[in-house]
Amino acid sequence: MQSALSDAARATLLQPPKGRIRAVLDTDTFNEIDDQFALTQLLLSSDRITTEAIYAAPFHNARSDSAGHGMELSYAEILRLLDRLGRSAEGFVYRGVTEFVGPHKQARDAEAVDDLIRRARASSPQDPLYIIAIAAISTIASALLKAPDIIDRVVVVWLGGHALEWPDLQEFNLIQDVGGAQVLFDCAVPLVLVPCRGVASHLVATIPEFDRYVAPAGEIGAFLSQRFNEYGAGRAPGWSKVIWDMAAIAWLIEPDWCPSILVPTPILTDNATWSTDARRPLMRYVRQIDRNAVMTDFYTKLSDFAHHAG
Repeated sequence: MQSALSDAARATLLQPPKGRIRAVLDTDTFNEIDDQFALTQLLLSSDRITTEAIYAAPFHNARSDSAGHGMELSYAEILRLLDRLGRSAEGFVYRGVTEFVGPHKQARDAEAVDDLIRRARASSPQDPLYIIAIAAISTIASALLKAPDIIDRVVVVWLGGHALEWPDLQEFNLIQDVGGAQVLFDCAVPLVLVPCRGVASHLVATIPEFDRYVAPAGEIGAFLSQRFNEYGAGRAPGWSKVIWDMAAIAWLIEPDWCPSILVPTPILTDNATWSTDARRPLMRYVRQIDRNAVMTDFYTKLSDFAHHAG
């Protein structure tokens, strides 16, 4: 399972996109609270990104009984968000896999996997499908394993792992499914990596800030502010929260907010550490993010949406 792209063709695919693009979003929306904001910003950026589908991703932590339960919780949260955004879920939201790909790199079945393969096969290197992944990569890896012919027709933008120089890789999206992430890094699919610690970790927000700019923005603003306040209940007065997943959306909205370079795709070891090999295919690596630009864009679009919806 390898890409047939030449180095020049890969570099072209990995250039920051210009004009409107087509995308799908893979999100573990109930895992925390940042996915809700990323999904909202994505759907409010339709002038730049045509979102064709949303996939509910699995997760397993204190908020879920199993990976499959986490996926169902995410699916329900997506529906709640779409309802407040006035968007129908029919033919738009799909359930993802209920098990991780795991160390044996076993493709899992799900309606989201089948939908992704169908949309990717309708794409081309000249008109790729952008896959925005802000969760464990299990659904995406399953599609790549089941249909390796799509590798050259998509660009994956994944929020996962930490910066390449970070001393550890104990990051939730990556550590849940190391085998799935190895599929992503090893198959040579065009990849834009958005690290968490060292990059997305700059996207911080506070309760007073959201009370001022999010809560007044209609039904969706009230819902997002409620989620943020619930998560921050009982925290110290100076508490802030990283809204990690908005970073992946931000690179597609305006790449200048997220300076990046081309580097060889790292090797992800079984021990969840980075290793390097300069002969590996290139990927695009986001090195920093303009927090103020990203948050201003979000607040402005949210306010405009509430104004027109009201």
